[in-house]
Amino acid sequence: MRKNTPLYIPFSLFLFFALISSGLQAQEVNWLSWDEAARLAQTEENPKKMFIDVYTDWCGWCKKMDKDTFQNAEVAAYMTQNFYMVKLDGEGKDPIEFKGKTYKYVPSGRRGYHEFAAALLQGRLSYPTVVFLDEGLNMLSPVPGYQKPEPFLNIAKYFGDNIYKDTDWKSYSGKGK
Repeated sequence: MRKNTPLYIPFSLFLFFALISSGLQAQEVNWLSWDEAARLAQTEENPKKMFIDVYTDWCGWCKKMDKDTFQNAEVAAYMTQNFYMVKLDGEGKDPIEFKGKTYKYVPSGRRGYHEFAAALLQGRLSYPTVVFLDEGLNMLSPVPGYQKPEPFLNIAKYFGDNIYKDTDWKSYSGKGK
């Protein structure tokens, strides 16, 4: 730096680049517990649909999807606007109340599983799997496997924008041709 360069110029440049790069970084998603989301779905005047990310602590693809997909700024903004977002540990130990039934942890093998995760995943315990529920907490669809941001957003909009009510998935996704 030259001796006669004012100190505020390098600092201003640093601040400018810091602000620009912060807009490009991952966006934080406000994940809710099942109880929080269920309460909001029942008490808000215009409830949102519910999105449930069923994961496990040991699942590498779950962690990759958290980092690559859910922290994508466009995905995070759309999901936050249109869904209550829930993280559900498929091996969680806490009981969950849903539609008059209590779901519990079931010890099985080395790890066990949660009955609620098994019910949502229709008995196919595969991680990651995401689940979409409508405003009345009725199942729309489980979607198994890792999803990159763009295909995931396509799926989320299918449910979030109510396209599923008028168009089947094959027609919407272009796979029906």
